[in-house]
Amino acid sequence: MKCFAQSDLNALEGLYRMNLINGLSGFKSANLIGTIDWDGNENVAIFSSVIHLASDPPILGFIHRPIKMGGNTYENIKQTGFYTINHLSKKIMEDGHHTSATYEKDVSEFEMTNLKSEYLNDFKAPFVMQSPVKIAMKYLEEYSIKPNDTILMVGEIIAVYLEDGLLQEDGFIDLSKGNVMTVNGPDGYARTKLDNRYPYQFPKSKR
Repeated sequence: MKCFAQSDLNALEGLYRMNLINGLSGFKSANLIGTIDWDGNENVAIFSSVIHLASDPPILGFIHRPIKMGGNTYENIKQTGFYTINHLSKKIMEDGHHTSATYEKDVSEFEMTNLKSEYLNDFKAPFVMQSPVKIAMKYLEEYSIKPNDTILMVGEIIAVYLEDGLLQEDGFIDLSKGNVMTVNGPDGYARTKLDNRYPYQFPKSKR
């Protein structure tokens, strides 16, 4: 078994360490976050850090990289207060990954890829038309993560749009039926297949 002590990790070459550490948390969600600024400039960028925070009220969070490294998504959310979270599917995987490239603020990733923006029910931020799961979000608050200057962005779910066939009778969303991708490390993409579901668990009595 390979072992990396903390001193070993600190001594690793930058790209190697990024690939290694980024993969340790396991498979991550792959989401495209859509925003727009006051001047009508659209932006869409891939994030692998969207997390569930609460069901009641329905709240999601995501980690934004340090603003000094570029922050069109952050700036647009702070301007308008709204954004969308769109699941990455296999058919838009390559274009979705390309949104990690850094463009000037007035260049839309929608224009540089085959991703299509759409606006649903007068929501102020663009959705990704081809995404099987689309979520309208309202910004609530943010928290600074001091060790690396990243930001936890917290938002409230305003509306959810699901591709036909994903929603089960009990409210469960079968993402595998939408060919939803996950991220392995910083740049590896994988499809998942639902193996099983288990009922809510209660403590067992002693034998």
